Amino acid sequence: MRSGQARLAIDYGSADTTAVLAWPDGTWTPLLFDGEPALPSAVLLSEDGTTVTGHHAWRAAPATPHRFIPHPRQPSEQRLTVADTDVDPLELVAATLRHVAEQAHQLAGTGIDDVRLVVPAGWGPRRRTWMRHAAHRAGLPPPQVIDAPTAVAGHLLATGLQLPVGAYIAVCDVGATAEVSVLRRGPAGFEVLATLADPTAGGTAIDDALTTTLTTSPPGTGGQRWAMMASLRAGKHALTDHPAVTVPLPDGPAVVLHTGLLDQAAQPVLRRIAHLTTEAITAAELTPRDLTGVYCVGGTARLPLLAKTITDAGITPTLVDQPTLAAARGAADAGATNTTTDPTTTEEPLPPVRRAAAIALPGLASLALVSQFLLTPEWRGSLMYREAILNWGELTMAAVFAVIACLSAGTVLASTIANRTTTPTSPGAHTGTGILAAASLGVAVSGMYAVVGSLYVGYPVNGFLRWTLLPITPTITAAAVMALIATRQWRTPAGGWSNLLAFPTSSVLTSAAGMLLIQYSLTADRWPHLLLWIDLAGRAGGLLLGIGTVMAVVSQPILRLILSAPLAVITAALVSWPASGILGAIYAIAVTTWWLRQMWTHLLRPHHPHRPPQ
Repeated sequence: MRSGQARLAIDYGSADTTAVLAWPDGTWTPLLFDGEPALPSAVLLSEDGTTVTGHHAWRAAPATPHRFIPHPRQPSEQRLTVADTDVDPLELVAATLRHVAEQAHQLAGTGIDDVRLVVPAGWGPRRRTWMRHAAHRAGLPPPQVIDAPTAVAGHLLATGLQLPVGAYIAVCDVGATAEVSVLRRGPAGFEVLATLADPTAGGTAIDDALTTTLTTSPPGTGGQRWAMMASLRAGKHALTDHPAVTVPLPDGPAVVLHTGLLDQAAQPVLRRIAHLTTEAITAAELTPRDLTGVYCVGGTARLPLLAKTITDAGITPTLVDQPTLAAARGAADAGATNTTTDPTTTEEPLPPVRRAAAIALPGLASLALVSQFLLTPEWRGSLMYREAILNWGELTMAAVFAVIACLSAGTVLASTIANRTTTPTSPGAHTGTGILAAASLGVAVSGMYAVVGSLYVGYPVNGFLRWTLLPITPTITAAAVMALIATRQWRTPAGGWSNLLAFPTSSVLTSAAGMLLIQYSLTADRWPHLLLWIDLAGRAGGLLLGIGTVMAVVSQPILRLILSAPLAVITAALVSWPASGILGAIYAIAVTTWWLRQMWTHLLRPHHPHRPPQ
């Protein structure tokens, strides 16, 4: 017996019910019913008034077909007539839940106070309340009701799926019926954007089509029908491990059921499921390319033809591991205090170790540029009056790189703290504070460059401040807006804030190398035999600076290739003392453009509206 209070999660389906027990230490186990993880939801009312559930109900159905109810999960207002007696479906559902509760208590060895019930996403408040009443009649404590697709999404996270905040997924739940839902992972968990259900597209419809394929005449509605359905259920289950099985028929010789016959009977139903998936994605105002993945669960999802049919519709699905238990497994983890992958507890993904390069590279580039700027001025004039010719563009780029490094470092640090903190402060507040602190540090470093340069060269500080602070002002303003958005929790970018503020390191490396070559060409000794090579180095630096500028503005490789050629030629032609400041200003404008693009694309641009479940 495990220590700690167990959690019971029940996925009560139209045809089958599954359940798992989970413990505080993270371990879990499925409940087994007659050795199977799936308990048939069917019930049978015996003549003495008792209720037979699960596999026993199916075995007794051929003898007393008029007392057998294969799908007791009915609309809350509907009544059933069984053997000329009105029956409340609530009592039938409660009987199955009572069976599950008894099995759970036997396995846990103690009482269970934490129960979660999985329901379809399309259910409204009335049907959810109806399900709670059924749990109460079964003797269960008040349950937490969880949408099936939300539970499946939680299971995906618990099993290692990397799903950033803002990502979209679709869950195709195919059991006896079919329901397809589109979800978005938000800062507080998953939200259902659209859900579509079709009771005629699922395992029950496939069973009916298979019955028509295997028999020349329908078995009717009596005992023969349920005997045949029981044989078909067993045969379909056996086909997962065998290419063909023999299925006994109650009114004739046995037939051989193989995957070809099953695919033939299932194909029209599976095409409807594929169409339903496309409709759900369209209802969420998304396209398949917007989705991180499409995940299939449920007993019917194990049919290999389902994946092929959905793929033919232009969507690539993924079969979830243990598809019949995925929803119950995810519901068992929902809200668990020890579950580190619970989507409701983590807003900001932990930054990867490789992000250190995004901090170190612009920082080193900034130090290299400001050092060369201070050590290689061009002095002109006499001893009485000397004038320093300075590469103001190099100082500008040093300030820009300093701001980039500070913002990257501050955001990564804030994201890490937000992941590890145990205080009630929201992760967005940590991130916003980190962005503002990093922006302030970037301004301070840029101002320090100006003051040190003024003292070293012996010129008034005004000119130095003009070339350090003015170019970074738009970027600092954008950072302040981003900090406000993070603090207010208006919107969290996909991949987290640290990923959003990861400036392209390729642009930093290329542009810094270009400016270093430009400054070298402007200040190197003009020996006649080196004049050509020095000038070529300057032109090469201009080319690199132009290419790095395009890398900052454009992310698509083909557009980079198209735009780099003309801009690189222009910047190479501009290499000279009078135009050095212009070159730095061009790059500063490119960096500002990158920030504005990030803000618009990931934060300000209207996203697809969130449609409520239908």
